[in-house]
Amino acid sequence: MEKIVKLIVGQSGISPRQVQNTLELLEGGATIPFIARYRKEKTGGLNEEDIEKVQKLNNHFKEISERKETILNSIEKQGKLTAEIREQVENSWDSNVLEDIYLPYKPKKRTRASIAKEKGLEPLADIIFKQDNVYIEKIAKDYINQEVGSVEDALSGANDIIAEKISEDKTARERIRNLFAEEAIITSKVIKSKIEEAEKYRDYFDFSQKLSQCPSHRILAIRRGEKEGYLRVDISPTQENAFKRLKYLFIKAKNYCSNLVEKALEDSYSRLIKPSIETEFSNESKETADITAINVFSENLRQLLLAPPLGKKRIMGIDPGYRTGCKVVCIDEQGNLLHNETIYPHKPQEETAMAMKKVSSLVSTYKIDAIAIGNGTAGRETESFIKKIRFDREIQVFVVSEDGASVYSASAVAREEFPQYDVTVRGAVSIARRLMDPLAELVKIDPKSIGVGQYQHDVDQKLLKDSLDRVVESAVNSVGVNLNTASKHLLTYVSGLGPVLAQNIVDYRKENGAFKLRKELTKVPRLGAKAFEQCAGFLRIQDAKNPLDNTAVHPESYHIVEKIAKDLKKTVTELIAEPKVLKEIDLNKYVTEEIGLPSLTDIIKELEKPGRDPRKTVKVLEFDKSIYKIEDLQVGMELPGIITNVTNFGAFVDVGIKENGLIHISQIADKFISNPAEVLKLHQHVKVKVLEIDIPRKRIQMTMKGVEQV
Repeated sequence: MEKIVKLIVGQSGISPRQVQNTLELLEGGATIPFIARYRKEKTGGLNEEDIEKVQKLNNHFKEISERKETILNSIEKQGKLTAEIREQVENSWDSNVLEDIYLPYKPKKRTRASIAKEKGLEPLADIIFKQDNVYIEKIAKDYINQEVGSVEDALSGANDIIAEKISEDKTARERIRNLFAEEAIITSKVIKSKIEEAEKYRDYFDFSQKLSQCPSHRILAIRRGEKEGYLRVDISPTQENAFKRLKYLFIKAKNYCSNLVEKALEDSYSRLIKPSIETEFSNESKETADITAINVFSENLRQLLLAPPLGKKRIMGIDPGYRTGCKVVCIDEQGNLLHNETIYPHKPQEETAMAMKKVSSLVSTYKIDAIAIGNGTAGRETESFIKKIRFDREIQVFVVSEDGASVYSASAVAREEFPQYDVTVRGAVSIARRLMDPLAELVKIDPKSIGVGQYQHDVDQKLLKDSLDRVVESAVNSVGVNLNTASKHLLTYVSGLGPVLAQNIVDYRKENGAFKLRKELTKVPRLGAKAFEQCAGFLRIQDAKNPLDNTAVHPESYHIVEKIAKDLKKTVTELIAEPKVLKEIDLNKYVTEEIGLPSLTDIIKELEKPGRDPRKTVKVLEFDKSIYKIEDLQVGMELPGIITNVTNFGAFVDVGIKENGLIHISQIADKFISNPAEVLKLHQHVKVKVLEIDIPRKRIQMTMKGVEQV
């Protein structure tokens, strides 16, 4: 444990005390959101990102530690474990170096070298490898037998033994690995028989770039093309430089034996070392590209989940369509379905007047506050149609992303919620609920289906799932959850709960009615003290008997708030109602061994804004009324838009047509930026200028440079 702590400190830059305490909390069953929010004194104020880094490094070094034990046991069983080898293994924490040490002892299938050894050619190989000035062909005659038919066969077998010996040399592998790191080029070439099928990979038909400079999106695109059988990929430095480094290590003279060793060395590199090190760098570059892509995906998902909610309003949701009509639903402030039907305002039916009358009637009957329209097929036309209707009240109209709505509508979750309705009704409800509370609705959908990432099917799926699950957990806990209205799916992500306890809470609610106090949670089956500790601070009860139950103040700290109130001769309710008084409190008076200034400061901040949603207010975006399809665009047009995806190479923007435009990273700002996320966020409203339009390929190039932002 002590060694691993030192290694984590070395790689993270976090202090030993912070690492040690964080690991103790994690191993004690505490979640990352809980530790970051309620154990600041223990961790020295580490944020969720730092705590996750400690957790990942700990898991990584534990895996290496377990691998070291396996290696030592394997070598020991072979009777070849020396004190020197043990020391090398125990002192190595680089997995590649560790495998290099193990390579000569690693059980392997029969190789050309092992077959040559079986024929008794190892002594001959040793003689050649010494590179003395001897008549080696004469010596080789002594090795001719039933299995070795000639001098050439003997020398060839010895070559195989030397080649394997060189390939298993730790220093040789390190030198070649360093050369790959410094000089390796990734190249891709199209497989000629598949040129027509591989059209979408045209950029990579004859591509080469230094591996260390190749962006992650290119790595993933090339690997996808290779996986689909369209591209042939190679990663390597120049063969000449590789031979030069190996010759420096192994060529000791200038004679016939040296020539044989040089031949074995070249064979060793081409047949054994290069494929092995290339695989390492292929895997490492893919892993790095995966992590980069997943980080972008995760940040986009976080922004999507934390998108501004409209809040508890009565909403009409419309899933637009032409031939099959527009599915209309009305939901109440809790998201319950009140009514559904279909209207046909567009061609071919074009029952516009009837549809207007119906929508107006529904808005009046169900006291609708806002209308959410899906941004898919017929979305702009439906928005235009709705805005022509005169309502009896002020109605806000929003265009909402449909990404993932069809996935939700066909899911078991949707069938459980609306067993008597078809997928079109469920999809429209999802659109309406997304406007009310994006977080509560989107947690029901597989994050990969929400449409905020690239290459999500190409990256490591377990790594992607773990990362996205962490983002959802973080987002849910940062906002907090209404204990009496949250769905099972939302509760699942609350710190310390999970699917079983989430279902138990919902069942308890059905049987016993709304929770009136947080401490009632302890009556929920299987929700013990540890789970209560982890979840309580993230669950809110509006209009609770204890006003602190609607704040992020943890029940373990209620006594501190009560003491502050008592000292000021006020009730807790009065204290919360007077934010000016809160600013004048001397927090140093309330510092204890368990609770320090960081936690006390958090408590006061929470009392100043009890139950307030940390998310911003939702805004309406008005698209250009003259633009409905790509053919309406002209170069030079300046248009309002909304950012729908942020990648490492740029961002995609919706300007109200089916195709999103691309703002390349070089076109985002007048200054240099290394990452689009420095300037742009998901759902950000922007103004863009059209640079290029490629109608056949449905591609639009946009710029923000020189365009005044609203």
